[in-house]
Amino acid sequence: MVDSAESPLDRFKRATINAVRAIAEDDAVLVGFSNEPPGIVAGRVKLPMPHPDMSAEQLAGLRALADQAALWLRHHDDGVHARRAPPSGAQAQAVFQALEEARVHALGALAMPGVGQNLAAGLEQKYQRDGLTKPSAPLPMAEVLRLLARELMTGAPAPTNIALAYELARAQLDPAIIERLEKMALLAPDQAKFAKSARDLVAQLPLDQTEQEMDDEESGGEDDGAPDDDEEEEDESAEGDDSGEPPPSADAPAPAETGEVGADQVDDSAQVIPIEGDGEAENPGNPPRVPEAPADLHNLPGYTVYNRSFDEVVEADKLAEPDELERLRTYLDRQLQPLQGTIARLANRLQRKLQAKQQRSWDFDLEEGLLDAARLARVVVAPTTSLSFKRERDTDFRDTVVSLLIDNSGSMRGRPITIAALSADILARTLERCGVKVELLGFTTRAWKGGRAREAWMHGGKPIGPGRLNELRHIIYKSADAPWRRARRSLGLMLREGILKENIDGEALVWAHDRLMARPEQRRILMVISDGAPVDDATLSANPPSYLEHHLRHVIEWIETRSPVELVAIGIGHDVTRYYRRAVTIVDVEQLGGTMMDKLTELFDDKPRGRGKA
Repeated sequence: MVDSAESPLDRFKRATINAVRAIAEDDAVLVGFSNEPPGIVAGRVKLPMPHPDMSAEQLAGLRALADQAALWLRHHDDGVHARRAPPSGAQAQAVFQALEEARVHALGALAMPGVGQNLAAGLEQKYQRDGLTKPSAPLPMAEVLRLLARELMTGAPAPTNIALAYELARAQLDPAIIERLEKMALLAPDQAKFAKSARDLVAQLPLDQTEQEMDDEESGGEDDGAPDDDEEEEDESAEGDDSGEPPPSADAPAPAETGEVGADQVDDSAQVIPIEGDGEAENPGNPPRVPEAPADLHNLPGYTVYNRSFDEVVEADKLAEPDELERLRTYLDRQLQPLQGTIARLANRLQRKLQAKQQRSWDFDLEEGLLDAARLARVVVAPTTSLSFKRERDTDFRDTVVSLLIDNSGSMRGRPITIAALSADILARTLERCGVKVELLGFTTRAWKGGRAREAWMHGGKPIGPGRLNELRHIIYKSADAPWRRARRSLGLMLREGILKENIDGEALVWAHDRLMARPEQRRILMVISDGAPVDDATLSANPPSYLEHHLRHVIEWIETRSPVELVAIGIGHDVTRYYRRAVTIVDVEQLGGTMMDKLTELFDDKPRGRGKA
């Protein structure tokens, strides 16, 4: 059922996010809307911020960007692409990139005709923005081959605004190139084989030799023979594997099971994503890098993960049967009754404050703006009187999302976790009534003392300094876009026996921070509830005693100084002020609900923090 209070713009965003996840076949993909250039960074999709006045053409362009991103995530492998890419030459790399984009988009267009229509509209808009539709504009070789490959794989003709230039350029192509592209079209489902053939094709193209000579001079004029030989050996070994992937190293950690970005998986030099359409790329086919927070947060010095393949990010309702969740929710409601009055009064105070900030105020008797109908009577009485206009004042209250990250470690068992669940429940309802999005998250581990990750380390010979050795479990009790009534049962899971184990706070903060950064809201607040320092016996027994604590300190310092996310912490019987700049420690767990409301009230009294330095 669609929420009647949801605006058409929110419905469009939600539909677009769901479409990206469905096409990418990954429900964990993070999709955000912002005014930054579109792209994909560290597996997170950035799309332009829609607005109510968008034309049908602009909406089609946004859908095309979303489809391009989803198809790229589904059909493209960065590792295969990087290994096969030409070593130098901007033109060669642009052609190679354009052919890969054509392959990915063709797979989507063939499987989903509606997606094919969106991609065609996006391509037409791209050429219009790039100025390639002008009669005097030459069509780059990369675009000629993109359109030819697209035509051979899908049968789709070139966009009408570029058709004449394309036909003229195609007529000048060597027939051998067209024949090779026809064979490549048959390899579209296999990226490794397609990329190998694309690289061979690039080597035969009459590209700008001057540029290639300059590249050679910059590299010291070395002969390319040896690298080519190595590449050929790599090609032969790759062709022996149907997947086109190299055999995994015995020491390499297995890939994560979810679509969330791991702390050791992001590389500052990793690019990606050819979401076409921002109009800022200097070379067609080379997508611009998306301005994003530096990847230092994901690659902090001195912290590693031995094996991430057993980690999971899971929605709470997937960890228990519906009947059990209903039973736990009923128990939680019974615990809520004695505290209902106290916390409700605090929640009402916060609600009044937020609603007061949202009240509209106006400036009157202006020379321009909206016509002030209340003062039209003056014009009737005195026709020579000029019309009066009004304008709404800007308020400090901005579009906000709050993420509540709750420590689900074993030491929280009993009254602390019950109060945390109750307070989170009240907070979610209060903020939802005020139009503030709220996300409820929990962090723990899947096993005590390491589980399968530690077993893999032991079977690997117990190398020194393995890094984090346990299996993470990050739980989504309520996503920011889900209404409270749909997530209410999930909060009861915190009371289930066996859920609360160990806690690795640093990586949980990175995960929650990444989710907030993918949100479209202008103001992002992260509140952490914890009752102690990070503890994981397996990790601490194989690394220095302060290993997890040092990582937590580095993560907190990075967020507080370099991120637009506003971070606040509440410690239960544990002094968290030694970690966080904005924090409070409570001794009695019964104080938690009131403290949460007070800290949020303080935050909304403060001016929002701007983006940290990059």
